[in-house]
Amino acid sequence: MAQTGALRLGSLCTGYGGLDMAAQHVFGTSLAWVADNDPGASRILAHRYPGVPNLDDLTAVDWHAVEAVDILTGGYPCQPFSSAGKRKGTTDARHIWPHIAAALGVLRPRLALFENVAGHLSLGFDAVLADLAALGFDAEWRCVRASEVGAAHQRNRLFVLAWPADTGSPGLARRWAARATAHRRGPAADSLDLGEHRARARRPGRDEPAARRLPAADSAGRGFQGRPSGDGAEPSQQLTDADGPGLQRGAAAHPARVGEREPADQTHPLAGSRDTRQVPRGGGGEPADPAGVDFGAYGPAVARWESVLGRPAPRPVDALGRLNPPFVEWLMGLPPGHVTDVPALSRSAQLKALGNGVMPPQAIHALDLLLAAAPAGELTAAA
Repeated sequence: MAQTGALRLGSLCTGYGGLDMAAQHVFGTSLAWVADNDPGASRILAHRYPGVPNLDDLTAVDWHAVEAVDILTGGYPCQPFSSAGKRKGTTDARHIWPHIAAALGVLRPRLALFENVAGHLSLGFDAVLADLAALGFDAEWRCVRASEVGAAHQRNRLFVLAWPADTGSPGLARRWAARATAHRRGPAADSLDLGEHRARARRPGRDEPAARRLPAADSAGRGFQGRPSGDGAEPSQQLTDADGPGLQRGAAAHPARVGEREPADQTHPLAGSRDTRQVPRGGGGEPADPAGVDFGAYGPAVARWESVLGRPAPRPVDALGRLNPPFVEWLMGLPPGHVTDVPALSRSAQLKALGNGVMPPQAIHALDLLLAAAPAGELTAAA
């Protein structure tokens, strides 16, 4: 579509908008519409993005009647592929990728950005690639850990960047990103120094995924030129799907080096905290005095993320000794109160949204890597 102003973005399975924050940070997008029928997510979106239409249940939308967009995002439900669920894959009732593929086929955005758990690589991702091929889309994909940007937890996630094969969308995206650099207004991720994480060598001796053997897509939408990018791009039984906000035990007080194996112990974040005292409340949903918390073995990981974000960690537990939503919000790299200050949003709804959400700094890093990995020939195509 012709571009005369801010790039228009449509968001599927929006949650609290973490993936869209990353796209806004990189490309300077404006939000055209969202689609999320979860009551808690809908309340967050109505509060944070007033005036932006929520299409509600994406499985019931007539996409021919929806505003066309430049970029489409979607963090579609991870439960069918997550180790925290029953891994029913495409037989799970929550598997809504076919509906997302239908939207993609009608809207034909210049770029699409998707996120899911790393376990999706070994369950159901072949169906996603097949659908993209049938629609005539090329793609880059890779797994990125939150710890790569200094976060206190692993949260290994799969990110996919797709574009119509008969366009120069990767090159166009590079220009969009360059144009938006001077106008970035993203969350605390603005302070991240991602320079040392821009490239990642493929480990030698790894088998190429089956998708790489598929023929390239042509202008009629036949075939697929899929390219996994970076370590962890191939389906592997060694991929760890660390769902939830578990902390890294004994993590060094610096960002995890690229290619470094994460510790296997991804236990509950409260295991490392000895703070169970009553906590007075301050503004932004955070405790008034977060100092004095002993995070035990998790202290270095927490200190690392505090240094990156430039603000201290809230107390991990509330006055009743329960997991504190502002602490999880901080773990996810969100602006203070983005979820926890939304009026009439219950604690359980806050934790559900935070647990299911996309971490903006991690997504920004992933998008940067995916754009850099696109083949040079496609990066020089005209808009």
